[in-house]
Amino acid sequence: MTTQAPILVVTAGDPAALMMALSEAKLFPVIDSSWSDASNAVQRLRQAAVIVCGSDAEPGFPALAQQIATMVPYVPLIAINPGDHATDQAIPFVATDVLYDRLGTRLRAALRVRTLHATVLRRLDAESLPQLPPTDPIEDATVLLIGRGAAYPALSVALGERLGVVGALSVEAAAKHLNSRDLDGIILGEGFSPRVVDAFLTVLSEDARFRNLPIVVAAAGPTPTYDLPNLEYALGDPAHTVMSALPLIRLHAFEARLSRVLKSLDAGGLIDPCTGLLTQDAFDRDFATAVYQTQASGGGMSVARFKLNRPDPRAAFDAARIVSRLMRRMDFGVLQDDGSILVAFAETGLRSAQTIARRLSSVMKQTSHGPRPDQRIDAEVTVATLLPTDTARSILTRLTEQDARRAAS
Repeated sequence: MTTQAPILVVTAGDPAALMMALSEAKLFPVIDSSWSDASNAVQRLRQAAVIVCGSDAEPGFPALAQQIATMVPYVPLIAINPGDHATDQAIPFVATDVLYDRLGTRLRAALRVRTLHATVLRRLDAESLPQLPPTDPIEDATVLLIGRGAAYPALSVALGERLGVVGALSVEAAAKHLNSRDLDGIILGEGFSPRVVDAFLTVLSEDARFRNLPIVVAAAGPTPTYDLPNLEYALGDPAHTVMSALPLIRLHAFEARLSRVLKSLDAGGLIDPCTGLLTQDAFDRDFATAVYQTQASGGGMSVARFKLNRPDPRAAFDAARIVSRLMRRMDFGVLQDDGSILVAFAETGLRSAQTIARRLSSVMKQTSHGPRPDQRIDAEVTVATLLPTDTARSILTRLTEQDARRAAS
């Protein structure tokens, strides 16, 4: 696989083994550099990726990582055996016994995100529709924490300070979460036998939906090879585990963000790239049309309003993405300026709409955006169904009045 732009390898020692691994993975062209010339090489070359070795002993590594992080389109930075000197920008790669057999797949996964970023930038320049959100992609991220050992509470707190967290005490519960919502990574903690861990990782590697997910195993045990490009083992305290996981999780969240922007571009800018739901103008237009057509045909229609228990933009965006992921193809919704979410259920009566809304709300409640229990996403749900005399404005007004009465009671 030629990347056209070169892959820059920075090392203080002999790069032969690393260069051989890239050659065997058919990744080229490759240029090597010393640490003393690394910054100049990054500035001079238009590299597709940078791989550094021995970064834990180089005081200039954080500055180099920051220099690479500002480059557009995205340039993957992979740090081999970074130790305790990893940075948020560098994707860690733990090589055992100087073996780099998984490096090729790790790099290919990162280069795929670079290609996606370049495609989005090209489309944005041509169409000037939605722009990429300026925030750190880690603010969009939600991870699945699986475990039941003594380290589980500490891991939950450490992750909750930076990410949205969905907890699972068993692999069976984890499977339900994986099938019900989009996630940006999996942290597998203690409390499971090596056989259970092996079976779980094998299942993930055999399912194309989860194969590229960042997976960090924080429990001791065997480390066989799986077809999982972003699998890492991070034994140590919770802070070390989180530090190892964050760059991989950020990369996946960035990829998900780029995919939403592309979807918005394909829809002519009618979809909000932050949520995957409609923009306010598009929702107002489609909702008015749906009400008119439903009244003309004599069918059924309902609308639900999800009002979050706390005004947190991060929680609101995550809740909106959950709705976008789980709602039926014929339904549509919008995240409003006040942080509430409106969802229109086409061809749906009141009872069915209430059932669907409860399911959406229950999935939201499984996500925590902080180390405390009260930082879970909790939404008050109000549902109204279309009456024969309703207009688009009147049904939304009735929905708001129901919400106000509930708040007053």
